[in-house]
Amino acid sequence: MSDPQPDPGAHGHGRPHSVVLAGGGSAGHTSPLIATAEQLRALEPDITLTAIGTARGLETRTIPAAGLPLELIPPVPMPRKPGVDLVKLPIRMGKAVSAAAAILRKAEADVLLGFGGYVSTPAYLAARRLRIPIVIHEQNALPGLANRLAARFTPYVATSFPSTPLPHAQWIGLPLRTSIVDLADADEQRRRTLKTRARAELGLDEDMPTLLVTGGSQGAVRINRAVLEARTGLLREGIQILHVLGGNNLTEADVEMFDPQTEAVYKPVGFVQEMEKAYAAADLVLSRAGASSTLEQALLGLPSLLVPYAVGNGEQARNATAVVEAGGARLLDDSTLTGDVLLTAVPAILDDPDRQAAMAEAARSVASSEASARLARLTLEVASDKKTAGD
Repeated sequence: MSDPQPDPGAHGHGRPHSVVLAGGGSAGHTSPLIATAEQLRALEPDITLTAIGTARGLETRTIPAAGLPLELIPPVPMPRKPGVDLVKLPIRMGKAVSAAAAILRKAEADVLLGFGGYVSTPAYLAARRLRIPIVIHEQNALPGLANRLAARFTPYVATSFPSTPLPHAQWIGLPLRTSIVDLADADEQRRRTLKTRARAELGLDEDMPTLLVTGGSQGAVRINRAVLEARTGLLREGIQILHVLGGNNLTEADVEMFDPQTEAVYKPVGFVQEMEKAYAAADLVLSRAGASSTLEQALLGLPSLLVPYAVGNGEQARNATAVVEAGGARLLDDSTLTGDVLLTAVPAILDDPDRQAAMAEAARSVASSEASARLARLTLEVASDKKTAGD
């Protein structure tokens, strides 16, 4: 990715821009927020950035760890059925909107950049009340409630997938971590070097076909169970497995195994601190179809077996569609996923170098390494327009 260029109008109105970013609850919201914040600082080093979150979300750890100031507002659960929470919703929302408005005023925000999730709804409503322009980014192919609301009163709508049904939608891709983009942009020789190094650090054979299994930060019970059923057969086929079970799913029973004939190893871990190393080591990925993991794998040209999570509004199945239709991934059904299914699906790809190469090329066509820079530039343009119009 080319280096971002500073915005020539950034200091034209007496102070650096002030951008407030809203998004939390899960890594799906905080990861693109952090990636875009990195680019905003690259474009304007003395920019003022403030993140809004709640005490319940992952953002209480990830946002400060990324060096971003975090301000908290009261959480507002969005009830899906009648009950006490629905009765309390107007009062809770009112308090959260007031808290978000106070943060926007304190930050002297030029623009609100929202990534969806529960925390974004009160932030959007507060910004609208204060007439602060809003830029939104929707990570999933099927948009969430907060961004469906905000898209009704802002023309600045960016999406990860081309088919996302939102007004004013402009496809830019998903803002991804710098470490992932750097790996994607590495030339072939550099990628080979990184693969060799990653496999050595992870205790894997340098030359053996490698399956990476991951269910996201919390793991995926259905995927984990199917892999345990298939692992003996896969090792017998000479396929080594790096299995990221999820921190809460790793037990004393999850131990390293290897096949004495092929010397293929099964390595179970709770989590991988630097996921780019796991990606660098892999030839094939078996995972859920969250937007971040799906598009990270696509950008890296990693063939994948995607198992959309069946709970929710079907957004994971929609996320998988673009990569599957391009030919970069195969879709597996959660309800019928078993070890026998994997014993057929995994070797069919790893034993066929031509198929791997075709899937890799197809996957890359779906993702963009420029998303975080494009979203950062759009945000600064909107902020500059507000300054030009007069605060």
